[in-house]
Amino acid sequence: MSFALYGVGVSGGIAIGRAHLASHAALEVAHHTVPKDQVSNEIARLDTAFSAVREELEALHASVVSGPAAAEYGAFLDLHRMILDDPTLSTAAKTYIAQNQCNAEWAITQQMEVLMAQFEEIEDPYLRERKTDVIQVVERVLKVLLGHPGYVPVQPKRDGDSILVAHDLSPADVIQYKQHAFTAFLTDLGGLTSHTAIVARSLNIPSIVALHLARRLIRDNDVLIVDGGQGVVIVDPDEHVLSEYRLRQSQLELEKQKLKRLKTTIAATLDGTVIELYANIELPQDVEQVKENGATGIGLFRSEFLFLNRASLPDEDEQFEAYRIVARKMRGLPVTIRTFDLGADKNLDSAKRVAANPALGLRAIRLCLAEPQMFNTQLRAILRASRYGQIRILVPMLSSISEITQTLHLIENAKQSLRNDRIPFDEKIQVGGMIEIPAAALCLDMFMRKLDFLSIGTNDLIQYTLAIDRADDTVAYLYDSLHPAVLRLVAHIIRSANRTGTPVAVCGEIAGDIVFTRLLLGFGLRMFSMHPAQLLTVKREVLRTNLPDIIALAQKILKADDPDRTHTLLAKLNS
Repeated sequence: MSFALYGVGVSGGIAIGRAHLASHAALEVAHHTVPKDQVSNEIARLDTAFSAVREELEALHASVVSGPAAAEYGAFLDLHRMILDDPTLSTAAKTYIAQNQCNAEWAITQQMEVLMAQFEEIEDPYLRERKTDVIQVVERVLKVLLGHPGYVPVQPKRDGDSILVAHDLSPADVIQYKQHAFTAFLTDLGGLTSHTAIVARSLNIPSIVALHLARRLIRDNDVLIVDGGQGVVIVDPDEHVLSEYRLRQSQLELEKQKLKRLKTTIAATLDGTVIELYANIELPQDVEQVKENGATGIGLFRSEFLFLNRASLPDEDEQFEAYRIVARKMRGLPVTIRTFDLGADKNLDSAKRVAANPALGLRAIRLCLAEPQMFNTQLRAILRASRYGQIRILVPMLSSISEITQTLHLIENAKQSLRNDRIPFDEKIQVGGMIEIPAAALCLDMFMRKLDFLSIGTNDLIQYTLAIDRADDTVAYLYDSLHPAVLRLVAHIIRSANRTGTPVAVCGEIAGDIVFTRLLLGFGLRMFSMHPAQLLTVKREVLRTNLPDIIALAQKILKADDPDRTHTLLAKLNS
C-alpha cells in the first residue's frame, strides 16, 4: 500500500531506491539492585564498557583518512570521545552505582537523563541538538553492557540504490554506511542542525529527518521516493508516480551539471549590474567548498565554531593559524570574520552565568565586552592574520553606540599591543557591524558613522522583530520572513546604507533562498552571503534578472499589508 511521510528536508534532491532499515539499540533498560559487595564489580563492568567503546571510536577514527567529509567525521568522532571521557557522564554514573547500588545500565541511562535535561535548557539550537551525541555515546556503552555488537551490522553492498532508514544515526554509523553508497538518509529524529543533517549536506545526499515513525512504518526493501527538498517520503509508489519522480530526478541532475558551468561566470544582472556573492563558513576546511562554487569572498566566518565542542578555549596562536589559512586560501578575496557569537550558555564553563532568556542575555558582543581578555585574544589573532589577505572584522549583535565605542577602543588596544610587540598587521583593517536587532536598524545612522560596512543577520532580525523564539518548535509557524515589518526593516537598512555609500550585505538564510533573490535585488542589495552550496543557484537567478523590470514590483511588495497579496506579488516577481 502506498503512503507518504513528511519530515524536515535537510538536504535537497530526489532519490529513488529500496529501504535499508538500520537496527538501533533501545535505551530502555531494566533496573535492579546490586548487593553491596558487588558494587565494585558493577563499576568495573561499566569501566570495561567505556574502554571498549573508546577502542571502537579510535578504530573508526583511524579508518577515516580521506574523502570529502573526512574532517567532518573526524570532528564528530573527537566529540564522541570527549563525551565518553567527560566525568559528568562516566564518573557521575559510577557514583550513582555506588550511592544507589544499582546495575550499570540503569546508572548510565539515569545520568544521561540528567544531561538531557541540561541540554534542553540551552537556547542555542545547534548546541541543544548535541544531546543526540550524548544519546549515541550512551547507546554504544549500552550495547557493550548488554552484550550486543558495538557496530551497527553492515549489510552486503547493494547496487547503489539503497536508502537508509534509521531511528537515529550517529556520525560514526554514517562513516560505515558511507562505504555502501546509500543514496539518501531518513531518520525519525534530528533537526536542521543535527549531525546527520550536517553529514548529509556535506555529502550532498538527499536527507529527511524528524519523520517520527519512519523506522516503524517502512519495511526493509520497500521501494521509496525521497524528495529532500520537500521533506516527503513516498513509500511503495505506483508506476505513474515513479515515472514522474524519475523524470524530476533526471531534470535535477541535468540542472546540477548546468550550474557547474556558472562557477567562473561573473554574477551580473541582464542590465550589467555586478552582484557580489559571498559564502558563509564555520571552519577553515569549508574554504574548499567556497572555491568550488566560485564565491567572490567570505561574507561570514562564524568564528565561534572554533570555540565549540572542546574543553578549553583556543589560544591566540591557534586562532591566528585558522584565520591565516582562510585568508591565504582565498588569495586576496574578502574574508569577513565575525567575532565570536557565543552566549552565557555556550560552553564557557568559567563564566558560570545562566540567563532566564539567553537570546536576550549575555551573548555576542555583550559577552565580548564582558570578557575583554578573551576578546583581546581573538582580536590580536584576527589582526595578526590580516597581513595575509583582505580580512575584515564583523561585530555581532550591536545595539547601542556605547557598544561600538567600546569595541573600537578594544580593537585599538589590540592594535597597540601588536605594535608594541612589533608584530605586523593591516593598520587599515575594516570593521563592520551586524544589524540584527530592530534598535540597530532604526538607529542606523549612528552605526554607519562609526562602521566601515554592515551585514544584515536576518535570522535574528526576524526573531527579535516578531518576538519569536526561533528555537521553539511550538511557535515556528509564526517565524515569517515575509512579514511586512521584517521586509520594511530590511529594505530600510539597505536603502539607508546605499544612500551613504556604506557597503551592506545580507548573510541570513534568505540570502541563499532564490525566492528572495529578486526581492532583495529590488530593494537595492548588491552583496549576498550564503552557504556555498546555494551560491550557484542564486547566481543563476541573478543572471536572469533585469533590475529595471523588478524595482517597481519589489516596492509594491514592500507596501503590501495582506499576506496573500504579498505572496501573489512575489510569485509575479519571480516568474
